[in-house]
Amino acid sequence: MIEYAFPGLLNYWIVFLLMMIGLYIVIAHENLIKKIVGLNVFQVSVFVFYISMAKIKGGTAPILADGIEVYSNPLPHVLILTAIVVGVATTALGLALVVRIQESFGTIEDDEVREKEEQDK
Repeated sequence: MIEYAFPGLLNYWIVFLLMMIGLYIVIAHENLIKKIVGLNVFQVSVFVFYISMAKIKGGTAPILADGIEVYSNPLPHVLILTAIVVGVATTALGLALVVRIQESFGTIEDDEVREKEEQDK
């Protein structure tokens, strides 16, 4: 039913919804792990956006053959694969930093870390 209301735009509404959910998680929560999850949700929305833009109706793989006139560009898909690898690496780094913050301050709540840091000054 929703496809009838927004024909052809469903992917972009999903992207917008995921972006807003990810942004809300980052802003609203003080827990550092929840903030990392929010950043990952936001990142997935960017992936979906790029893949949605790269899709060509009736497009095939860019292999030269007789009778094929519409080709899909493989570059956005390659960029997304690279972005996924970078996203996994930055998530791992963020989680490693959260572990170090937990060891140093005894908490992973952002406001409590700030309070303990100001008490140490």
